[in-house]
Amino acid sequence: MARRIPPLNPLRVFEVVARTENLTAASRELHVSQSAVSRQIAVLEKYVGVELFRRERHGVVLTRAGKDYAEEIVPAFEAIAAATGKLTKASAQGSLRVRTYTTFAAKWLIPHLPDFKRRHPDIDVRIFNAVPDVDFDRDAVDLAIQFGDGHWPRSKTDLLFHDEIEPVCSPAYLKREAGRKGPEELLRKRLLVSQYRRSDWDDWLAAHRLQAQAAQAERMSFSSSILTWQAALDGLGVAIGQPALLRAELDAGQLVRPFGKPLKREKAHYLVRPEVQRESRKVMAFRDWLLESVGQDRNHI
Repeated sequence: MARRIPPLNPLRVFEVVARTENLTAASRELHVSQSAVSRQIAVLEKYVGVELFRRERHGVVLTRAGKDYAEEIVPAFEAIAAATGKLTKASAQGSLRVRTYTTFAAKWLIPHLPDFKRRHPDIDVRIFNAVPDVDFDRDAVDLAIQFGDGHWPRSKTDLLFHDEIEPVCSPAYLKREAGRKGPEELLRKRLLVSQYRRSDWDDWLAAHRLQAQAAQAERMSFSSSILTWQAALDGLGVAIGQPALLRAELDAGQLVRPFGKPLKREKAHYLVRPEVQRESRKVMAFRDWLLESVGQDRNHI
């Protein structure tokens, strides 16, 4: 048998009037007129078929039935308010939980985090690493930084930067392996490949019509981009780099871009947050800072 529950808006009005025992105070709390309060009470009385208030000269007074009803209804609304407060407090307070993948965390986010902490020393940031797409219902995080096309179910996104790739190597490797022959000589040597981005080399070569030059090159694979770039730093070969994540190494001259021919692709890095979410101060502070910092880096590259 279905439960018989009155319309919730009139019930909420009844709870406030019963608690305050004053139409004026109730109308202020509910941000409506006294006449609107009276109409809602009338709707509830019609639904339950019982008079809940007596209209007297100086206001309203609960009837005996109204008092009995209020003894059950007022605590129920207090429990609802407490549960809601607990839920919203959990999302608004505590640590800011950010999920991303290891390469972005190590090469961009962590080097930039000291600036965020200087601006917001009271916000504790916790970084969680994972490759699969975030599911905010399953994963206990507030935000995620993901790589993709910008379309994830039940999520809002902010574009950070597009996926731009090009070969990188150490200056010593370039001098030793290419010499005066030019950078294309590197394509005949050793190409360093990241397992998670196996198509990068082929995409870049095809975009610049250099497949033939690299047809016989040795390919050495690594389990992550970080390891691949470390191999390039150590002179093992030439790797496909993402300049946005290698800014420190490029600025310091530890890595060079021998071809100077970047390839900009469709996918990009995005900040992802739940579509339905209370925009807490910690979330908005991080989002504003991240977009500002990425914009500054984009202008630098």
